Amino acid sequence: MEAFYCQPGIDGAHEKGGVEGDIGWFRRNHLVPVPEVESLDHLNDMIDAWDLSDETRRIGTRSHTVGEHFAVERPLLKPLPTEPFETGVWFTPRVDRYAQITVRTNRYSVPARLIGRPVRVLLHASHLVIYQGRTEVARHERLIGKGESRYDLDHYLEGLLRKPGALPGATALEQTRAAGKFTPTHDAWWAAACKAHGDRDGTRELIRVLLLHRHMEHEQVIAGLAAAIGSGALTADAVALEARRAADADEPPTGGGPPEPSSGPVVSLTERRLAQLPPDPRPLPSVAAYDELLRLRPTQEGTPR
Repeated sequence: MEAFYCQPGIDGAHEKGGVEGDIGWFRRNHLVPVPEVESLDHLNDMIDAWDLSDETRRIGTRSHTVGEHFAVERPLLKPLPTEPFETGVWFTPRVDRYAQITVRTNRYSVPARLIGRPVRVLLHASHLVIYQGRTEVARHERLIGKGESRYDLDHYLEGLLRKPGALPGATALEQTRAAGKFTPTHDAWWAAACKAHGDRDGTRELIRVLLLHRHMEHEQVIAGLAAAIGSGALTADAVALEARRAADADEPPTGGGPPEPSSGPVVSLTERRLAQLPPDPRPLPSVAAYDELLRLRPTQEGTPR
């Protein structure tokens, strides 16, 4: 790299101070007091918005705004590289028996099927991505402390199906609840399911409901849970049907499709399938023709009647 943009020593000492002073102004005006955010991504979005709004600011008594000055400077800058430059750091940890990996003293969960296998981890400033080969299998927000842990409840669902009693006290459940992904609607349906089926079977049904989040939108599953509570349908199949009903309601109608299912809660997969079939004008089947065979029953002597 050729350092053409700065002057070393005393001759260039004045060039860096303006940049640091402007960063100090940004910190005092936007980060004091320290903002409360949900995640690093949320903080980065706020900083981007502040940065865009800063283009209308005038520095001192200058006649042009920051954005106008940058518009003059932009053509003089070198273009960005055509290929992206990866700034993350690669690690190759092995998944332990708890479906976790350790990166920079912190622990992160991965899908339980990867226990005992090596994975590749790309660590960035605000998040990390976990790969099995070239396939992304997990993504976490990076922990900035030491000895901390971050677990995803979805990574343990297959194991919890075999041992549902481990779910109520699981750390992954507490972190998921704190993140707002395990809502009071989940808790209400869980309590009702345990009351109807018992703690073990009710918790197993809840785990099957949580598996729905893998291929359905979060809001759709919540709508399915709320509808299932109202109709007293305390099985995962019923929640899936109600969630699909909510998904169908969100989609615009298209011509030529199957007829909409009848209104009211659907608690049977067979009912939903039959409701989507076109009307059948054919008469009901009859076995009258087979009654003719009764005249051909053999007698005790072996001859037909």
